[in-house]
Amino acid sequence: MKILLPVDGTDLSLHETRFALQLVREGLQASFVLVNVQAPASFYEIVTAHDPALIEDAALEAGEDLIEPSAALLREAGVTFEPAIVSGDPAHAMLDLIEIHRCDMVLMGERALGPIQRMIEGESVSRRLVHDSPVPVLLVKPPVED
Repeated sequence: MKILLPVDGTDLSLHETRFALQLVREGLQASFVLVNVQAPASFYEIVTAHDPALIEDAALEAGEDLIEPSAALLREAGVTFEPAIVSGDPAHAMLDLIEIHRCDMVLMGERALGPIQRMIEGESVSRRLVHDSPVPVLLVKPPVED
């Protein structure tokens, strides 16, 4: 089974990665596509960049830094994964990656948005994926804080 595992370097991402590893320890035979989606370059960045490749390189470097904590956990556990760093709208980018990598499932964290924050930000990426993904999406709740 190939699982898309979006991460962003946060504690929630590490929690998701640990949950994925727990599934593997309990017998799930899986490999992972460890993905980070970078925001696309702003109009200002595009216009002022002397070399557009610099913007792309910076996004790639930032993405590599953000997936490294989760990648280290997977490497330490001997679990197979491939990194994918892309830019664009997170939900659309992940839907594309599901097809490109022929993923069987998505495992991602669910960020709890309050009603006011939901009105401001709109629907969360996880909710959009649950609705639009052609494969099952497993949402990992944040750890309970004491």
